[in-house]
Amino acid sequence: MSLLTHLDDTFGHAEDLNAIDKLMSFVDPELLQQAYELSGVATVRRRRLPLDSVVFTIVGMSLFRNDPVWDIANKLDVSLPGKNRFVAPSAVVQARQRLGEDAVGHTFKLMAQRAFGEYAFEQWCGLNVLAVDGVMFRTQDTTENLNAFGCDRNAKGDNPYPQVRMCSLMETSSHLLLASEFDSRNVGEMSLAERLIPSVPDNSLTLFDRGYYSLGLLYLWMTKGVNTHWMLPARKDLQYTVKHQLSEDDAIVTLKTSPQARKKFDGLPETIEARLTSYEIDGKTYRVLSSMVDAMQFPYEDVVDVYVQRWEIELGFREMKQTLHQAKLTLRSKKPEMVRQELWGLLLAYNLIRMMMLDAVKDIPDLSPSRLSFGLCMRHIIVFFLTTIPDTVTKLPVHYEYLMESLRMMRLPDKRPDRYYPRVVRNRPAKYPSKKKMPVSS
Repeated sequence: MSLLTHLDDTFGHAEDLNAIDKLMSFVDPELLQQAYELSGVATVRRRRLPLDSVVFTIVGMSLFRNDPVWDIANKLDVSLPGKNRFVAPSAVVQARQRLGEDAVGHTFKLMAQRAFGEYAFEQWCGLNVLAVDGVMFRTQDTTENLNAFGCDRNAKGDNPYPQVRMCSLMETSSHLLLASEFDSRNVGEMSLAERLIPSVPDNSLTLFDRGYYSLGLLYLWMTKGVNTHWMLPARKDLQYTVKHQLSEDDAIVTLKTSPQARKKFDGLPETIEARLTSYEIDGKTYRVLSSMVDAMQFPYEDVVDVYVQRWEIELGFREMKQTLHQAKLTLRSKKPEMVRQELWGLLLAYNLIRMMMLDAVKDIPDLSPSRLSFGLCMRHIIVFFLTTIPDTVTKLPVHYEYLMESLRMMRLPDKRPDRYYPRVVRNRPAKYPSKKKMPVSS
């Protein structure tokens, strides 16, 4: 069911529209109720701030990064009618604590699963292309956050901010998040990636960074479902035995697993069959390792071109941290449970915007949602939620279609094939000009 259909059904009998009503139109109430039941917070008590309103207040924490949480609740008009027109700050805090983190997390997961099943995505050789990578988030410097998440340490001491490590699974053509796991910074990305395995869809290719090389992890990924393939750059010291040479730069190889890995991962065989492909770009040779051993289904020319899509997840992280959070590196919450709740709200807000961008291009085959400007689309969507006041409820789909037309106008310039961004560290700009030496008079 499309978002436009949700709009039409939700407001068929509405009389008074506000921002929270429009937000609610994009989430099935049954889905929210299912999330509450899974987290054990469902209640029949009629409160000033219902659970649905609290969920969207948490989403609003990312949409309105500079506003206090209580002001966001008032701006979205999320409370039920009562004596007081505005929501007290203490009521928002208590409501967030009552809701907890699991309900928002289940809402994100259920919405991501439904969105992946409803929308059509670009495919490569009959597979959906996914990517996995990790990112760090900085939290408020409190004792509770430090004990829960830990901080970076070096020879000069501890980093002043606790950090949360997150690992995500993203569909590369749309930047839609399918799953995400986060924990303290002491938990490695490999462990978080293992938690993503239940969310891997059938008929998919997942692109990993070089650091995810673990035969146990890759074997579990490959055997999770039907055609759940993987690919990552081959290490320089990779030990393998050539089983069958497909061409000069393409071979089927055998990788031997270690006793430690077989002890850690149940069912891991002594050897794994993989495909080692080499190619050259600008005089430099690259090698990728993958589970796609069928050379007829996955031709060499296609295999050497697909790995470049892994960079799309880096762009998605940039959209979350730089655009949605306006480059404010530190999360708001001061307690670990609220930090995790805020992160789930961030992922939910990000996916809501991505779903509307998918809705905008669903009838335009030659336009990918990743070719729309995330920042400009986000601003138009926020304005739609806050300022669109149709004369009657039947006019709301008309306003929504106008929003879709606006989003389709936010196209990015075509990618430059020769553009190159070397990984370098830029010099930090000086606050004051440097003093030049005065010439010595003779």
